[in-house]
Amino acid sequence: MCGIVAYVNNDSLQSKDETIQKMMDRIIHRGPDDSGKFVDDHAALGFRRLSFIDVKSGKQPIFNEDDSKAILFNGEIYNFKELREELIALGHTFSTHADTEVILHGYEQWGQDIAKRLRGMFGFVIWDRQTQEMFGARDPFGIKPLYYAQMNGTFFIASEIKAFLDHPKFEKQLNKEALKPYLTFQYSATPETFFKGVYKLPEGHFFHYKDGKFSMEQYFDADFDPQDMSFNQAVDRIEAAVKESVKAHSFADDGIKVGSFLSAGVDSSYVAALMRPDCTFSIGFDSTYDETKEARELAEKLGLKNKDMKLKNEVAFAAFPKIQYFLDEPDSNPSVVPLYFLTKLAKDNGYKAMLSGEGADELFAGYTDYGFNTSSKFIRWIADQLKKLPMEKRHALGEKLKHAKNFHGRLHLYHALAPASEDFVGQAYIFSPDEASDILKSDYDCGPTVEEILKPFFDKLADKDIDEVAKRQYVDIHQWMPGDILLKADKMSMANSLELRVPLLDKEILKVAQSTPTKYLFNYKGTKWAFREAANRTLPEEWAHRPKLGFPVPIRAWLREEKYYHQVRDLFSQDFVNEFFDQDKLLQLADDNFNGKIDGRRKLWTIYTFLVWYKLYFIDNYNPHEELA
Repeated sequence: MCGIVAYVNNDSLQSKDETIQKMMDRIIHRGPDDSGKFVDDHAALGFRRLSFIDVKSGKQPIFNEDDSKAILFNGEIYNFKELREELIALGHTFSTHADTEVILHGYEQWGQDIAKRLRGMFGFVIWDRQTQEMFGARDPFGIKPLYYAQMNGTFFIASEIKAFLDHPKFEKQLNKEALKPYLTFQYSATPETFFKGVYKLPEGHFFHYKDGKFSMEQYFDADFDPQDMSFNQAVDRIEAAVKESVKAHSFADDGIKVGSFLSAGVDSSYVAALMRPDCTFSIGFDSTYDETKEARELAEKLGLKNKDMKLKNEVAFAAFPKIQYFLDEPDSNPSVVPLYFLTKLAKDNGYKAMLSGEGADELFAGYTDYGFNTSSKFIRWIADQLKKLPMEKRHALGEKLKHAKNFHGRLHLYHALAPASEDFVGQAYIFSPDEASDILKSDYDCGPTVEEILKPFFDKLADKDIDEVAKRQYVDIHQWMPGDILLKADKMSMANSLELRVPLLDKEILKVAQSTPTKYLFNYKGTKWAFREAANRTLPEEWAHRPKLGFPVPIRAWLREEKYYHQVRDLFSQDFVNEFFDQDKLLQLADDNFNGKIDGRRKLWTIYTFLVWYKLYFIDNYNPHEELA
């Protein structure tokens, strides 16, 4: 795993050499093993390396045979050996055994279509020295980040936004339109980031940059198209695909340790049980918020070695500012805290890569927000029967339920039948737009609405007769997953110079998931049912069917403990906060929550997260690497 940074302009060679080095140093955490750079009259390329494959000769940038093209690559390609053999047969000459060089020669052979041929997680850029064109791509799911910007005659591209900060032509400015959507979604929810003029390259897209013009195109998308099959066939297909993917994701050169995370949930447990690594790692809090007991118990049942850690509240809370720095943009998902320490635990024990369970909930319908609003199996069964109605009748009945007098099960039936576009925003909904407007100053009560953010995804599904659950999955695959789940997975692992691999989020797995009938995944028995049944063939039943918990984090207890309450309140009281928020309302929110009048923890944490992040980047100009210099 690595960090890449590049820019295109006509500055002098000396200026480029000095500037690209500073930009590389800013993201040294992504690759402390090695570095490399290249500058010419028109471009500068910088690379930080965390070595896994061809450790001795895989240094980047890597050039083609005549040195006319150079590549920077961050990620892992799981089908690179097959592609390498194909390219050699076509006449290409390789100087390394690294997966990076396969992408470069693949671009020579197939042009931009190389992105479609890759199986893996990636963000890469290729600089053509002859045509002075830059090409790059991001993997189909957005596992690896890639950001770009154009300002002051310079085109920037990098794995992390913070790499841009040390360039003299980069203008650091807050994007006012990002704050209001963030308050609803809890993460940066728009294509333009919290930094004005800096954009995320969307998942499944490639780009071209030449002569000052930037263009991008989507090359991959999920396409839910359930096929006719029996339940047992569906389970067999899932089991075979997961086994193959875990095996493909477990490789490394000799001497490099790859382990697996292990929690109380089914996803990471299934991965660990199939992988059977030398060691699994778990984390919990030194309180009632602790999954380590269950993880130890499962490891013992499976005959695996497990190492765990219990976080102390003081340590976790004190680390939060540094965590927000590494995220690049504010993300108030509480699980960023234990994930940061979990990756650190693995790294401190000599591991360079870990397998994790991200992606299963989105691909196999694992969230209760997809329509579970009752514990009654009978009501769930009725909903399953009504879903068999034609789409127009389903939606009409859902509309009647929306306005009907309340009765037990009404909400569950409504969500099962009504269009997902009516009320679904993803897995986090912190402030409603009206609530956000109430606390924001007028200059920041702006930005795209929730409907405008989600409309492109629902529009793509308008003519498809697919289940409303599948529509919710599609939205999460494009919003929640790359914007929150995968972003924190990458940034928290890379903060500790650790590679995180996600075998349940793979092109081959998606082929199986999107062809599996929704009725086998999300039904009256539970969420991601066929996936759980596949896992049950490897795991003890109590783990295969355990309810989803995520990383439980004690923010409720923190915000009602006097010392943390005062830390939050003191930040809310600072002068700079008045630019964004009605401070009196923030302080009242903190007080009411502390005194037990309301449960405002998620709202408080989301505001606190933004203010911590803003202070780091725009007031303190924080850089943790300077502390180590």
